[in-house]
Amino acid sequence: MNSFKKQYQEKIISELTKKYNYTTVMAVPKLEKIVVNMGVGDATTNSKLLDVAASELEKITGQQPVITKAKKSIAGFKLREGQAIGCKVTLRGETMYTFLEKLVKIVLPRVRDFRGISSKAFDGRGNYTLGIKEQTIFPEIVYDEVVKVRGMDIVFVTTAKTNEEALDLLKGFGLPFRK
Repeated sequence: MNSFKKQYQEKIISELTKKYNYTTVMAVPKLEKIVVNMGVGDATTNSKLLDVAASELEKITGQQPVITKAKKSIAGFKLREGQAIGCKVTLRGETMYTFLEKLVKIVLPRVRDFRGISSKAFDGRGNYTLGIKEQTIFPEIVYDEVVKVRGMDIVFVTTAKTNEEALDLLKGFGLPFRK
C-alpha cells in the first residue's frame, strides 16, 4: 500500500473528522482523481509535436494519455472542430497516490525560486488546479531530448463540498501551500 494512502487512512481522516465534526467516515472528503492535461497548440501545424507531448506525458504519469480534440472551430487560431490539440491522463487509485507522492516529494522541490503553491486556485466545489510551466522539472524527462518546453495543468478532483475542506485535505497530503 502506498504511504500517502496509508497517511490518508490513518491521519488525515481523523484530523478532518475532528475539525469539521463529520458523523460518518464516508462524509470525509477524499481525493477522487488527478487529471494531468497538456495543451499542444502547435499541433495544428505540426502533428509530430502531439506525439512527443503524449510520450512525455506517458513517461511522467506512467499511463497512456488520451488525445483531446477541439470542441469548436476558431478561425483566429487556425483551429477546426475535431482537430487534435492536446492530451490528458486521468489517474485514480494506486497510480494517483504514487503520482501525488512523486509530485510533493520530488517534483515541486525541484522548481526554481519555489515559494509554495497558491491557495486561490480552487473552483468553489472543492477541486484544485495547479499549473506547471515546464515539463523538465519531472525526473523522467531528459532535458537534452526535449523538443519544446511545455506546461501542463494538474487538477486534483476531491469529494469536498467547500474550498476550505479541500484545502485542508490537500494540506494533509503535504502539498506546499503559500503562507
